[in-house]
Amino acid sequence: MRIPFIAGNWKMHTTAPEAEVLLQSLRESLSDIEDVDVAVCPPFPYLMMASRLIEGSRIRLGAQNMSWEKKGAFTGEVSPEMLKDAGCEFVILGHSERRHIFSETDEVVNRKIQKALEIGLHPIVCVGETLEERESGRTDRVVEDQIEGCLGGISGSDMNHITIAYEPVWAIGTGKTATPEQAQEVHRSIRVWLEHHFNRDIAETLHIQYGGSVKPENARALLAQPDIDGALVGGASLKAPDFTAIVKAGRFS
Repeated sequence: MRIPFIAGNWKMHTTAPEAEVLLQSLRESLSDIEDVDVAVCPPFPYLMMASRLIEGSRIRLGAQNMSWEKKGAFTGEVSPEMLKDAGCEFVILGHSERRHIFSETDEVVNRKIQKALEIGLHPIVCVGETLEERESGRTDRVVEDQIEGCLGGISGSDMNHITIAYEPVWAIGTGKTATPEQAQEVHRSIRVWLEHHFNRDIAETLHIQYGGSVKPENARALLAQPDIDGALVGGASLKAPDFTAIVKAGRFS
């Protein structure tokens, strides 16, 4: 059985005082959660503070992006070693906002994944289609192409350290959400792809999260689907009661 994995992507939100209050609230409200894995991904400046504030709790730390370079003259970039030093276990890679705003390609994401694995970080690899791609019936093809491009050269043993997050672009930050049935259909197709390209064990054990306007009101229905193993939560992760409710919804999935 796959334990649900709920991660909060704070994106470019919070000040230091706001981040501190949010983390302290989450630490308290999630103190009794033992059957759901939880991570938070604050902005870079607050990672070390977050690491200190969640120490000793079940909340784990992730970052929202990273460079594939170890060090050097790369102004504005953050290396995977720096993330490890800050206490990170996870890193979100290939988020649609990185793809569509900052023009990251599957090749770029693949290089980052390989470097993250080399350093010992666990990538949360995001894939998903646009509204035009869905309406033209190309969802499965687009998602499979992204996965194939992102996971090129990744070994079966490395797959044990990867989470895939299916995030339909049309549902991110729009208030629109894929129905549980729509999300389940894509998650199932991802598992079929994984079994075909790796093996059944990897397909059955790898976590596939859903992301895209996940809220307390829809979390339980989404997480009840057989192939949805958790959620990558955006806006709702900035409110301790909402994020806590989503995590608790995972207990009944």
